[in-house]
Amino acid sequence: MSAAPGGPAEKAGIMSGDVILAIDDTSAQDMDIYDAADRLQGPEGSSIDLTILSGADTRHVVLKRERYTLNPVRSRMCEIPGSEDSSKIGYIKLTTFNQNAAGSVKEAIKKLRENNVKAFVLDLRNNSGGLFPEGIEIAKIWMDKGVIVYICDSRGVRDIYEADGASTVAASEPLVVLVNKGTASASEILAGALKDNKRAVVYGEPTYGKGKIQSVFALSDGSGLAVTVARYETPARTDIDKVGVTPDRPLPASFPTDEDGFCSCLRDPASCNLNAARLFVRS
Repeated sequence: MSAAPGGPAEKAGIMSGDVILAIDDTSAQDMDIYDAADRLQGPEGSSIDLTILSGADTRHVVLKRERYTLNPVRSRMCEIPGSEDSSKIGYIKLTTFNQNAAGSVKEAIKKLRENNVKAFVLDLRNNSGGLFPEGIEIAKIWMDKGVIVYICDSRGVRDIYEADGASTVAASEPLVVLVNKGTASASEILAGALKDNKRAVVYGEPTYGKGKIQSVFALSDGSGLAVTVARYETPARTDIDKVGVTPDRPLPASFPTDEDGFCSCLRDPASCNLNAARLFVRS
């Protein structure tokens, strides 16, 4: 999980990489991600007490749940000094897959093209997922053909999602995708599709590995039983839940995590150990 930009957790200083030790005095050690998500949600205006491990420090944080509109996309046009127009790069940070995600990505691409951007970087780091259909639609934005994801159960392939060119917006420009261990679920489906179809060069570290499809069955005592009914596999038949998505190339540890830092890195590649001239080269 990661703190939503502008949300109560981010305002309280909770950062990606922090560990939730307890939720309302209930240890999170044996919680799966679904149980934790259920406990974190609640009525608007209610409070929740979190025990957070930040580095070596443990602290208690009381958050007040609030409703807010999340813009899932931030974007910026970046330039490499002294380069020609063809080296203008459009940076798109996608933080979640909500109902506005695909439309926001399309709008960002449109605006960046107005600045003569000829290549794109799609940053999925610390994107913990969201709506599966939005992930499929965003893959179709970048792909004009090819398998996006297989849905498999114990009997084999149950469903296949493919790009058909009908929703394609940017299938030809060079594309880099950034991932890390906080990239999960729908983000992994998207990154895996772009990597396996050789539509993008993927940088970073292996992703989270969240590829189970579960159904919850109510029990007589009021509790629920989560049963895995299917799984996601990438176009190359990688089981996302077991291994996640392995990037094509690593990212330097000093690589920035936001649009301002990314543009600064392009202006001074040595400051973040980046070979900007080979950013879009697969090997």
